[in-house]
Amino acid sequence: MHYYQFNIGDYQSHTAHLEPLEDLAYRRLLDWCYLHERPLPDDIEQISKLIRMRSHSDCIATVLQEFFVCTPEGWWKERISKEIEKTGEKSRKASESAKARWQKEKSDANALPAQSERNATQDTVPKTQDTKPKTQKKAPAVLCPAGVDAKVWSDWLEIRKAKNLPLTETAWSQLMAECQKAGLTVDAMIKECCLRGWAAFKAAWWEKEGKARGSFETQGDRNAKVISGLTRGLLGGGGNVKLLGN
Repeated sequence: MHYYQFNIGDYQSHTAHLEPLEDLAYRRLLDWCYLHERPLPDDIEQISKLIRMRSHSDCIATVLQEFFVCTPEGWWKERISKEIEKTGEKSRKASESAKARWQKEKSDANALPAQSERNATQDTVPKTQDTKPKTQKKAPAVLCPAGVDAKVWSDWLEIRKAKNLPLTETAWSQLMAECQKAGLTVDAMIKECCLRGWAAFKAAWWEKEGKARGSFETQGDRNAKVISGLTRGLLGGGGNVKLLGN
């Protein structure tokens, strides 16, 4: 898991007696367990390499003895198991809800190809969005982008909310960079996140999971479709070229 809840007051009350290097070792041990969702190895020298503290084995040993339990699988902490289970359950419910809504919308509309073609044509013309202020107490930092279904967008925001990840302008800029790197449209990226329960998106995740080819158009597919349509709209021979209908 890439996120876990951290209670500052609770942590400080239990670790105020630790030396700075012991405190650093404890945080890195926790991060490693949450990130990999499995116990630490039982060999302290190996652990010191994993958390990049090779010359501080004594600090690691002190923290392990006080805060962790040595199990047959390795050093572990019961609190980590509970947090992983809690976060996984929230993510699963949000993902199932988003997937059910999106599939229903897809079935009811039954016109995704036609909509994609319209979007490909419309994307070649600059759009002007309504910038009038709305009567809301607090507007979101990032509004639903043009071409993205409002309900799909709302479902994805619910997934981020379940993981306490507000959608800021900075976070959205990073997501756009990863979207372009993966060669996906914004609409396709958001739908993939909903189907997989992802609160964020990385091009590397997309490559690792395997692209569902044919499910969505990438930006390259859309550009190729527009160019193909323009080519079919030209007639003539030699040096004379004219548009259809002229």
